Amino acid sequence: MVLKAMYSGVSGLRAEGEALGVIGDNIANVNSTGFKAQRALFQDVLGHSILAGSGSSLPGSGVKIGDIQQLFEQGTVSSTGVGTDVALNGDGFFTVQGAVNGVTGNFFTRAGTFVLDKDGYLSNPDGLKAQGYAANGDGTFAASISSIKAPTAAIPPRATTEATIVANLDSTEATPLLAWDAQDPANTANFSTTMTVYDEFGADHTLDVYFRKTADNTYDWYGIVAGGDTNDPAAAGTNVVAGTGTLVFNNDPAAGTVGALQSVSANAATVNFAGIAAAQTIDINFGTSIAAGGTGLDGVSQFASPENVSAQSQDGYASGDFSGISIDGEGVVMGLYTNGQKLALSQMAIAKFRSNDGLGRAGQSLWIDTRDSGSAAYGTAGSGGRGSTSSGALEASNVDLANEFVGLIQHQRSYSANSKVITTADEMLQELINIKR
Repeated sequence: MVLKAMYSGVSGLRAEGEALGVIGDNIANVNSTGFKAQRALFQDVLGHSILAGSGSSLPGSGVKIGDIQQLFEQGTVSSTGVGTDVALNGDGFFTVQGAVNGVTGNFFTRAGTFVLDKDGYLSNPDGLKAQGYAANGDGTFAASISSIKAPTAAIPPRATTEATIVANLDSTEATPLLAWDAQDPANTANFSTTMTVYDEFGADHTLDVYFRKTADNTYDWYGIVAGGDTNDPAAAGTNVVAGTGTLVFNNDPAAGTVGALQSVSANAATVNFAGIAAAQTIDINFGTSIAAGGTGLDGVSQFASPENVSAQSQDGYASGDFSGISIDGEGVVMGLYTNGQKLALSQMAIAKFRSNDGLGRAGQSLWIDTRDSGSAAYGTAGSGGRGSTSSGALEASNVDLANEFVGLIQHQRSYSANSKVITTADEMLQELINIKR
């Protein structure tokens, strides 16, 4: 029994040494992005078979480290301000692909420190490519995952096909005394707004929209471009009316809100801008009228308040060069262009496992799937129990230094206690030897 006690003490020293190594690894990685702490799980050791029938009457043979468990509690998410940094809040892992220590395949990480490499791929600092669902031309995303790549080519221009105006026309305004004159619109209309539109080559042009009150609750609108900006040489120095129509506003409380847009008669402006661009038609959206099934309040209205434009937009743009990427809260990687456009490139693939504890550590803040973890189930952020993403932020290590230092004290004392078992057993053996003397 004395020798058994000595060997039990040795097993304690070995186990406490391994546990100290786990704590040392945790402390060393306190600043590793996305690192998950571990803990040593101790188990007792029997020196005989549990089938022998007399196990409960015999002492054990010491202790061993049965397992080293990974702790996947959420780490603190801290803002970095870097557009390509991304953190996960909740379950799941970013998926990266490449070679690590001679093994090629998909790896999984919580460290969202990504950058664009020289080939345009979104990669981690070790060159592993982030995986995601590539964007289709129709605004949807592919069904299978692939490496996320940002195109370096400029995006082509887009001709303006629709413009939207949200404004109010003052119901107390009077009809102008002078008849409408396209060459003197400022004095023959009540209100106007100006917007920049684009032709098919991305050249910008000015379109002025004038509103003239013709009767109570009725306005005519006129879309005007400068004659010198058209392909008609004879129009140089004049204003050209590209489109006109009528807006009627509701004055019946039973039909809806008084002053809301009741109906729109014609809303298209057609113009052939100067240059080689083809003629184009621009539909001007004044709002969804009551006659069209809307409320008449989402566009141009007529209330007793000063004329103003609260919002206006158009869908055209000039060509733009690629300037970088950003990642939104749903993991959608957006391409940023110098013309102000943002185009979806891909949506990051988030891997989820039945057992995170079964994942194997691969180093470099990476994990691999194993038989114990199950295969990765891919999806998008916020779906199927997966965590959401935070752009411009990183998840810190979840190591709690206070707990680790307490663990150091515990294991140090346990190590000393086991060494005492060995020295005590040694003294008892020495006494046994001294009997012969």
